[in-house]
Amino acid sequence: MRLAAIDIGSNAARLLITDVISGPQGVPDFIKTVLVRVPLRLGFDVFDKGEISASKVEKIIKTIKSYKLLLDVYEVKHLKACATSAMRDATNAGEIIKKVKDATGIQIEVISGDQEASFIYENHIADNMTSDESYLYIDVGGGSTELTFFSDGKLVSKQSFNIGTIRILKNQVTEAAWDEMKEFISKKTKGYHHVTAIGSGGNINKIFSISKRKEGKALSLDLLRDYYKEFSNLSLAQRISLHKLREDRADVIVPALLIYINVMRWADAEEIFVPKIGLADGLIHTLYEEVKLKEIEI
Repeated sequence: MRLAAIDIGSNAARLLITDVISGPQGVPDFIKTVLVRVPLRLGFDVFDKGEISASKVEKIIKTIKSYKLLLDVYEVKHLKACATSAMRDATNAGEIIKKVKDATGIQIEVISGDQEASFIYENHIADNMTSDESYLYIDVGGGSTELTFFSDGKLVSKQSFNIGTIRILKNQVTEAAWDEMKEFISKKTKGYHHVTAIGSGGNINKIFSISKRKEGKALSLDLLRDYYKEFSNLSLAQRISLHKLREDRADVIVPALLIYINVMRWADAEEIFVPKIGLADGLIHTLYEEVKLKEIEI
């Protein structure tokens, strides 16, 4: 079975095409076939002016048209397309969704922060965790951060916060928002044993790549602090040159590190694992369950 997901975030739009095959004992294996990322940077419009500009709307339509061509080439029959924080806040989101549907036939669903956290939970990351540990899953995007807390192999709590890399760059994150996140972490992790962090998002993936850690090894909180200090003291041009970063990564990597560091500090987490999964993967898992259910009903 070949499935696809489109994730339109505040910083970039991603297309993920995944083959799902039956593994041992009938457990499905999800094999990523194609991952394409286009830095639309919708948050820079929305968090500043409240709407997405005409030029960006044109880019969205062109991006989805190009994704549609790839979906056709790869003969994908099942797709789930969602938009997150920037489109949630954009006053002209409905108009854009209609234009995209008319131009491509693809229906985009704008999901809430809670839905976003739920889709991320569909990655089944708890299945691969040590049952006697506590884990805080941190997904940092341009417009929001989703936190999902597990302990003893079970979901304890999940919540979305309007704290994202582009919002920070635009000075749109208040002290009250940080306080709300801190209170959630303190309250939900209180009384549970040692917390280990799990991170997702392009920025933590890039930090992991720069660190040259072996797959499956954790990054320490102290290392993240070192990178935060280093990147903060470099100009945008220096970050791009020294670490071979794209410009649309070089500006958001500092606020992303700030979010990860704060969350880990408040949760007393000393390490963070980076399994390279995110919202698009969660959408694929959800779509798989939906397609399976339809097949049973037929």
